[in-house]
Amino acid sequence: MSDTLPAAAPPRLRAARVSVAACFFINAVLYADLVPRLPEIKDRLDLTNASLGAALAALPLGALVSALASAALMRRFGSARVASFGLVALAAAVWGAAVAPSWWLLAGALFVAGALDAVVDVAQNAHGLRVQRAYDRSILNGFHGIWSIGAVAGGLIGSAAAGLGVPLGVHLGVVAAVFAVLALVAHRSMLPGTDQEEAAEDAVPAGGGGALRAVLPALAALGVLAACGAFVEDAGSSWSALYLRTDVGTGAATAGLGFVALSVAMTVGRLTGDRVVDRFGQRRVARVGGAVIAVGMGLALAVPSLATTLVGFALAGLGVATLVPAVYAAADDLPGLRHGVGLTLVNWLLRIGFLASPPLVGAIADASSLRVGLLLVVVAGVATLLCGRVLRATVSRDG
Repeated sequence: MSDTLPAAAPPRLRAARVSVAACFFINAVLYADLVPRLPEIKDRLDLTNASLGAALAALPLGALVSALASAALMRRFGSARVASFGLVALAAAVWGAAVAPSWWLLAGALFVAGALDAVVDVAQNAHGLRVQRAYDRSILNGFHGIWSIGAVAGGLIGSAAAGLGVPLGVHLGVVAAVFAVLALVAHRSMLPGTDQEEAAEDAVPAGGGGALRAVLPALAALGVLAACGAFVEDAGSSWSALYLRTDVGTGAATAGLGFVALSVAMTVGRLTGDRVVDRFGQRRVARVGGAVIAVGMGLALAVPSLATTLVGFALAGLGVATLVPAVYAAADDLPGLRHGVGLTLVNWLLRIGFLASPPLVGAIADASSLRVGLLLVVVAGVATLLCGRVLRATVSRDG
């Protein structure tokens, strides 16, 4: 175990763990608070559905443009500063989107928000992995579970504000101010020193073209696993409601339950996943998870009823729960690369997966049917089962 902390480390580690969890929560809350109020923004700016969609597309575009800069920013400022101060800037960008007086300024604010979100995402995971290495056991899944709780909390706050008629600028301004302050408070309890000090202790070389070429096969496999995670999660958010309405024949009131089933199961899996990973190892858990994804979605597609579909999406959510955290941990420990470099690259590949999944499934659905299009999720499960062997057997460095 590599640990630069003094003998009285446990209290400091616990405080750092709480601070990283706070970053994950804040990161999720900020944009989720805006989502329920998008219809008001659309009406205020007199936007069409297409123009609103084009503005929202600036969010993932900004993420793709900026994500690869994360490693360089962390080398310069450290993951703790990038995560916490990045959240302050993200809060301002989300508020800017809420009060934007034109389409161009709305799209610009969302582009900046997407760019900041990508950098913060890498930094908070990098610092979470630094804390995990000091703990010498799995804790990263819990952070991702806290993110899911934050997304729900933000959506509820935004919905309540909309229902009470709180002005957009006031609502998002208060949210931005409160959570920006919390992000700065969290920074005070993060691990001291720089990420480079830890990298030097672990004897991780700086990395260069030769080092990158040496780890390209493992990096490619991790990229495939990240894309598999994106395909499974996107199936719930983009296609579950349509599948339940058109292929299963449910009513509007129950069509959204597929997304709920996947999201709840994934959140539960993440909140309990650290104990499971410590008990069975992240490689085994990820590979079994791939099998569960394939079986679950296969059930939903082979027997299209409400009950089987909900069970299938829930199994898919449970199977994918620990996958992305495991991929992040493996990428951050690739030999020959500084901490943060592999994580940055895999995070970028994950975002490409989220960008590619909807049009790919949609194109197959148009050419055949949505049931055939969603077979890609079954393929993702099988690919996870096969490629999961590149993950470390255990999180502990003694394992």
